[in-house]
Amino acid sequence: MKFYNIIIKYRFWLSILVVLIGVALNLTGTGFWPTFPIYFLALIGFASHFFIGPMRLIQGPMESGDIEEVERILASIWFPALLYKPVRSTYYTILGNLAMMKQDFDSAEKHLKMSSSLGSPMPEAEGANKLQLGMMSMQKGDLKQGETYIRAAIRAGIPDKESEAVAYLSMCQIFMNKREFRAAKDFFRKAKACKPKTQQVLDQLKEIEKYISRVPG
Repeated sequence: MKFYNIIIKYRFWLSILVVLIGVALNLTGTGFWPTFPIYFLALIGFASHFFIGPMRLIQGPMESGDIEEVERILASIWFPALLYKPVRSTYYTILGNLAMMKQDFDSAEKHLKMSSSLGSPMPEAEGANKLQLGMMSMQKGDLKQGETYIRAAIRAGIPDKESEAVAYLSMCQIFMNKREFRAAKDFFRKAKACKPKTQQVLDQLKEIEKYISRVPG
């Protein structure tokens, strides 16, 4: 596996080396067809470098929290527009998540919208993407856009119960703001049914419960 990662990391330069070997063989009198497999191998290397990229290398640094290495790998992608569509979607999602970690919400929104426009090979990933866009819209005070994104996230499917609870709580807050208390209470019950365990989400549930128990509907 480590050897395969090295191949991915250096395949562009290895492909150039393979081409040079093919050219050298041709100059020594070797015909084209005997060297064709060499050129074909180089073609595969170039194609995989530009159309798939080094995204597979990101998993390890992401799991270990090595954000600098993740950024370095992403920076090695010279032409993102050439990436295969699902890979490009993942690329922009990761860029958006990194921007959110830095609280650069404008860049995060731009990248996540680009990812969302490309679609995702996994509906759950698309749901998480739209949930993040919805949360950013709410932070900006655009509750209408936030509701649109969060509804789309719920329809697409959200990958974990904690995030699903956040989505329902956000919808609860939106409908309380609209004074549609029956719908707000319904979303609150759905959030509780997710049985979240994160303290921040539990605190939010307690705060809303204090208020929502006193409203009509």
